[in-house]
Amino acid sequence: QVQLKESGGGLVQPGGSLRLSCAASGFTFSTFAMSWYRQAPGKERELVATISRYTTNYADSVEGRFTISRNNAKNTVYLQMLSLKPEDTAVYYCNATRLCAVYWGQGTQVTVSS
Repeated sequence: QVQLKESGGGLVQPGGSLRLSCAASGFTFSTFAMSWYRQAPGKERELVATISRYTTNYADSVEGRFTISRNNAKNTVYLQMLSLKPEDTAVYYCNATRLCAVYWGQGTQVTVSS
């Protein structure tokens, strides 16, 4: 049974930081590209960052502030978020993709507010 379980969300002040984690099980984690998406109220879900075996990619809006990483031994992907802004407020989702296989987590809420 495939599971993606996000954690680490919460309420943080502007300029603060958070580290999201996504623990995966039920598939061969190391062979999948892992991504973080987010969806703000009233907006479409958008890609934040992706990490494959050799490369990382970021949305322009988070480049230089967010870092995606993975630990294949722990079947976990992370998103380190620095210098958070109110516009980063959203539900953050973990995604695993390989060819036609696409898996999603349930999401974790990140709220950036003073």
